[in-house]
Amino acid sequence: MSRAELGPAGIYHRVVVYLLFAILLLPLLGTFIYSISSSWSATILPSGFSTKWYLQLWSDPRFLSAFGQSLVVCIGALILSVVLILPLLFVVHYHFPKLDALMNILILLPFAVPPVVSSVGLLQLYGSGPFAMVGTPWILIGCYFTVALPFMYRAITNNLQAINLRDLMDAAQLLGASTFQAAVLVVLPNLRKGLMVALLLSFSFLFGEFVFANILVGTRYETLQVYLNNMRNSSGHFTSALVISYFFFVLVLTWAANILNKDKSE
Repeated sequence: MSRAELGPAGIYHRVVVYLLFAILLLPLLGTFIYSISSSWSATILPSGFSTKWYLQLWSDPRFLSAFGQSLVVCIGALILSVVLILPLLFVVHYHFPKLDALMNILILLPFAVPPVVSSVGLLQLYGSGPFAMVGTPWILIGCYFTVALPFMYRAITNNLQAINLRDLMDAAQLLGASTFQAAVLVVLPNLRKGLMVALLLSFSFLFGEFVFANILVGTRYETLQVYLNNMRNSSGHFTSALVISYFFFVLVLTWAANILNKDKSE
């Protein structure tokens, strides 16, 4: 479409969008340039460029361990969320739709309590005794599960309402499918997009979570954000390389998920 076809209003809207996009990218671009500069202090532009900070970062066993441990707790929490939330949502929306309003309130309760307050309570409950889990990944998986619940619940609920669950189930059962077969073979494939959105939102949030990880496990099970906090007094070039690596990983993951989530007809 040419500029003449767009008209003044269309050109204005595009300029505003591009300008906002540039403003959002500017800090990230500055961080990236700083991460590949050999020295940048007394001059407007870097005095040289080098990849040594990235080589130093990705050859650090402590960083690789923190990165892997962050993946373990995030993926573990998301698997637990999917296993528990999907059957629950199906039962609520198909058999007890009136409970949806109550579920909306209960599912948002983790956001009503600040993470610091929740962490203190969890330290009291699981710091000692037969269920001592402080300092282990298990307590983080449990915490991250509750944090991911609102994202998972809202995204999948919206998807269930969009596909008209009851009519879809009735149609499948009229064709001879049992309730279990209809749920697995008919409803579940239609929830693919909603589930993917929920997983992406939850993973992006959990992968950058710091408060629970720092208070409940700290360096005993160092995650990526705890590692970043502990390395804050090191070289700024090094921490910039860490931030860019984190952003690039989330960006690639989101891009891959979008590619896999495309309809086959596209």
